Amino acid sequence: MSDTPLTSRPATIGRWLRRRAENVMVALLSVMFATFIIQIFARYVLNNPVGWSEEVIITAWLWTVLWGAAFVVSEAEEIRFDIIYSTLSEGVRRILTIITGIVLVALYGISLPASYSYVSFMKVERSAYLHVPIDLMYSIYIIFLVACIGRYCWLIVDAMRGGSPPNTDAARIAD
Repeated sequence: MSDTPLTSRPATIGRWLRRRAENVMVALLSVMFATFIIQIFARYVLNNPVGWSEEVIITAWLWTVLWGAAFVVSEAEEIRFDIIYSTLSEGVRRILTIITGIVLVALYGISLPASYSYVSFMKVERSAYLHVPIDLMYSIYIIFLVACIGRYCWLIVDAMRGGSPPNTDAARIAD
């Protein structure tokens, strides 16, 4: 099927958004690296370690991992134990994709209100050095949950429409 203006526009927007999500990850990793270098310099050259660097690095790492899992890592790139899954027929894998998607949407959906409540409650706490509200530092988890719910809803609908389940066989995935 050739790309029509209606199908190529959403795909183009999706690719653009994914590149921006990758840019956010690059920025977070750059902040982590620069902070790490500052900490090394301050500790070993100036003999005056800075305490805030640990907060910045841990927060940037948390945001990098959850942001990447939510918006950058594709379904085929996720780490899986797929020794059996990759040997199954496409129809069986499609059924398993639907079942797994429903279970994950249900679990993420059940945990979302409690997670939101806890993260919101943490606005009363502030980080030790930077005095940043803890709810801002951990709000990425709520973003991650919502993005995963959306992703798995999309996978469920796609599998129900007969779309191919994610190819997870490393021997068949092109770089």
